[in-house]
Amino acid sequence: MNNKIITKTVLVLSLVSFFGDISSELLYPIMPLYLKSIGMGAVFIGVLEGLADAIAGLSKTYFGKLSDRSGRRMPFVWLGYVLSSFSKAGIGLILNPIWVLLMRSSDRLGKGIRTASRDAMLSDEATPEAKGAVFGFHRSLDTAGAFLGPILALIYLHFHPAQYRQLFIYALFPAFFVVIALSFAKEKKHEAKKESGSAFWKSLTYWQVASPEYRRVLSLVLIFTLMNSSDMFLLLRVKEVTNSDFQSIAIYIFYNFIYAASSYKMGMLSDRIGMKKVFLMGLVFFVITYAGMGIAERKEVFYLLFFFYGLFAAATEGIAKAWVSNLCLREDLATAIGFQATAQSFAAMMASLMAGAIWYFAGPQYVFLMASFVTFIVIILFYREKKLA
Repeated sequence: MNNKIITKTVLVLSLVSFFGDISSELLYPIMPLYLKSIGMGAVFIGVLEGLADAIAGLSKTYFGKLSDRSGRRMPFVWLGYVLSSFSKAGIGLILNPIWVLLMRSSDRLGKGIRTASRDAMLSDEATPEAKGAVFGFHRSLDTAGAFLGPILALIYLHFHPAQYRQLFIYALFPAFFVVIALSFAKEKKHEAKKESGSAFWKSLTYWQVASPEYRRVLSLVLIFTLMNSSDMFLLLRVKEVTNSDFQSIAIYIFYNFIYAASSYKMGMLSDRIGMKKVFLMGLVFFVITYAGMGIAERKEVFYLLFFFYGLFAAATEGIAKAWVSNLCLREDLATAIGFQATAQSFAAMMASLMAGAIWYFAGPQYVFLMASFVTFIVIILFYREKKLA
């Protein structure tokens, strides 16, 4: 680890995400299994995840704008993590679709409150030439938590098969470490942006003042996001084919291991050869994964596909944030990151709704094959954008 690149603030925020993701991912892979066990199928999952993504998206750009206007980051990071932590535990308290929807939405609201401010703090800690490495390192620790969380869930389910509700209470324990780690985070002084008008409206109209490069990158990312539905559909597909909770969670653990192990390296690679090249490589891995998910019938093949899916996530998630943070003014940093997240969340909402409908009316194979085909077109469009480095 390069200490000149990975500062104390980057390390602390990465540890916060590490513990936060243990809490989240203790529940995420069992969520479709839990929902199915209480009578909620693919259509409900599509509506649930789509609405949750929409709430997270709107809040990301709004609270990003508030962060830029106030010149503060940490209050939003604190509030977001605390709200998410308690909402997760609440999901398993009452067996009611409306309650599940409310708690899942509150969890995503917390994510929306904190994301832009946290990512702006990470960006402030890096030079433009090291953005990929900083965001890649953060994603590595974040995903290491996502790797450990499902392992804990798997151990629990080994001794308590199909007893999902108690896990929601256990998810509170790593959340306490989030609070402890947050107490060590320090933000750099950031001059408040003086502007008039509604913060909500200004946040939603950032597109009008964004740089042409920002708009081109985001436009193509959004086309792709319309095909990138919730990972719950991937897990539901594995469960459907293998008929095994163990295999569903074990494959998800394997995916997060690959993701965590390769994110930092992918970030450093993007700093050397360009973010566009690494991002395109990630989309190629996505095409391979989704094309395979449409036809796979053996667990060994699923492991191979989730290996590529882990490489896809490592080559795109943090790098997309680092990329857009280099295409905006510092005074608009949280707004620009928040607007990107908002736009992607709405695209993800549409993706999940479409995936749920296609799954129900046509079958899961068509969900994955169509996403693979459209992403291949996006790769060609991205490649033809010669002005984007």
